[in-house]
Amino acid sequence: MGRSNDEYNENQGQYYSPVRRISLMNTIIIVINVIVFIVLEVLGDTDNAYFMLKHGASYADYVLEGHQYWRLFTCMFLHFGFRHLLNNMVVLGFLGDNLERAMGKVKYLVVYLGGGMLANVISVLIEYYKGDNVVSAGASGAIFAVVGGLIYVLIYHRGRYEDLNLQRVLLFAAMSIYLGLQSTKTDNVAHIGGLIFGLTLTMILYRKKQN
Repeated sequence: MGRSNDEYNENQGQYYSPVRRISLMNTIIIVINVIVFIVLEVLGDTDNAYFMLKHGASYADYVLEGHQYWRLFTCMFLHFGFRHLLNNMVVLGFLGDNLERAMGKVKYLVVYLGGGMLANVISVLIEYYKGDNVVSAGASGAIFAVVGGLIYVLIYHRGRYEDLNLQRVLLFAAMSIYLGLQSTKTDNVAHIGGLIFGLTLTMILYRKKQN
């Protein structure tokens, strides 16, 4: 009979690890974002919309009329200034590890990239329809996909998983969307889209760990 490295918490009806393992894929994503930011800061000004557009940010006309669909991917690794990067990477560092441990590296990557890109598609379509000439970049759509994934995992585990509980994650998501609505610089469509697509992809991919 084999034994898992995980322990079973009978009170919560779920598995947890007594020693937190480093989540490799989430760490790699964070490192890539930081490296890209440093390189772009050396080359120019990440607060400059034209500079960011030149280096892969999203712009509805370029994506849809210019068929530059690759921008839906590259824009997820670009950030407007250090504060934008820091805010996103702190959230990803805290929440992404939990989802990766729950799902595994490959499925986590599918939720992160798939949810982020689908959120960007919705954002671009709405920007184009409304005629908004805005340059967009940032990992927040993908991060909200992670949040959506965690919401499903927490619902599946009756409200608790590792050190997270459903109420706190829902409150975080609600407050983030509310604060975003107060700012014209926040792409709330990408946030809400990421949340929905992340939850949906996790519903499809997630399987409870067995002992």
